[in-house]
Amino acid sequence: MRRYHLVKSIVMRYKWGDVMGEGLSPDRYQALAEFRYQLRRFLRFSEDAAREIGLEPQHHQLLLMIKGDPGGLMTIGALAERLQVHQHSAAELVARADARGLVRRTRGEQDRRKVFVSLTEEGEFALDALSQEHHRELQTLAPELIQILQKLIAD
Repeated sequence: MRRYHLVKSIVMRYKWGDVMGEGLSPDRYQALAEFRYQLRRFLRFSEDAAREIGLEPQHHQLLLMIKGDPGGLMTIGALAERLQVHQHSAAELVARADARGLVRRTRGEQDRRKVFVSLTEEGEFALDALSQEHHRELQTLAPELIQILQKLIAD
């Protein structure tokens, strides 16, 4: 039954002509599969690296989103969007990170309903260590990922 709903969802999302028309070549399917595999390998590397230093992978993502923001100060709503989670999930993640001393929460001065999240020194330190490892890993993976992406976008 679940498979039926998946197929129905796909069909409803696209016109039959688009799905049944040109279709993808076997090479494109191979490239898509390889791209997905390489992404998953990198994510697995990232999750393992975070756990090695005592962080949950979600905490690492949270720290990275905050540091990657130009102001280094994000609202719970903005974090929820960047992490692609519900706002209450982002609030819970922030609460756990705050309890671990990785982030600090402050109320907005103009709008007290807004909660802003920033990194603590400990959060900065953990993120820096992980980011250096991730940068090295991406330097290794980048040439292959670029090749795969070129296959996917080539006419």
